[in-house]
Amino acid sequence: MTRNLQGINPSRFSRTSLFRIAAVMLVSSLFIGDAFAHAVAEGDKGYIQEITGVNLVAFLYLGAKHMVTGYDHILFLLGVIFFLYRMKDIGIYVSLFAVGHSTTMLAGVYFNFGINSYLIDAIIGLSIVYKALDNMGAYQRWFGVQPNTKAATLIFGFCHGLGLSSKILDYQISPNGLLPNLLAFNVGVELGQLLALGAILIVMGFWRRTPSFLKHAYTVNMVVMAAGFLLIGYQLTGYFVS
Repeated sequence: MTRNLQGINPSRFSRTSLFRIAAVMLVSSLFIGDAFAHAVAEGDKGYIQEITGVNLVAFLYLGAKHMVTGYDHILFLLGVIFFLYRMKDIGIYVSLFAVGHSTTMLAGVYFNFGINSYLIDAIIGLSIVYKALDNMGAYQRWFGVQPNTKAATLIFGFCHGLGLSSKILDYQISPNGLLPNLLAFNVGVELGQLLALGAILIVMGFWRRTPSFLKHAYTVNMVVMAAGFLLIGYQLTGYFVS
């Protein structure tokens, strides 16, 4: 069972506060450069477009690199495991996320189905905001209900996978060796996810042993939420001006 800050942190977080934060972050995103955009690096893009045939090691590496450097995936993972203490629970939630993004990534590329990259990345930003609010107990305070956290993790996993498949489709990967290359890429993504998760758990393990964890957990989730709003604003801006 997941926990959150409901009843733990004395700070009052209102919907008005959320709207103010959202407005500031969305406006700020108008001034953020391309470095904030999350996509396959230009060098990797050129490589993907040029190679043909089965290249398992190359796609394995690209998948792992994408996950380790994918700040949106890492922020969502941080939110998911923030109040999970047992490895069994962590394994369940991370597996749900992996099943979700693996399914839509593989199916989207193989069946040539994608969504506008700006829109799907905005939804991915929304997933970060959603999880941070969940960790702060906002839904219980506002609506008196607790959403199904496992279902939300799986659903947003589908969204993260669609984001990745949409980017790969934009680069017109060669159909020669497509399936084995995609499988290798997905294995790389999972390995990268394990590396990122391991680093997060090590840091969280030390932090949870200190009195500052509950003291600053609310603030950290506020920062995560703000990053999600920045991502939403940046991607929506890109969608409307592109």
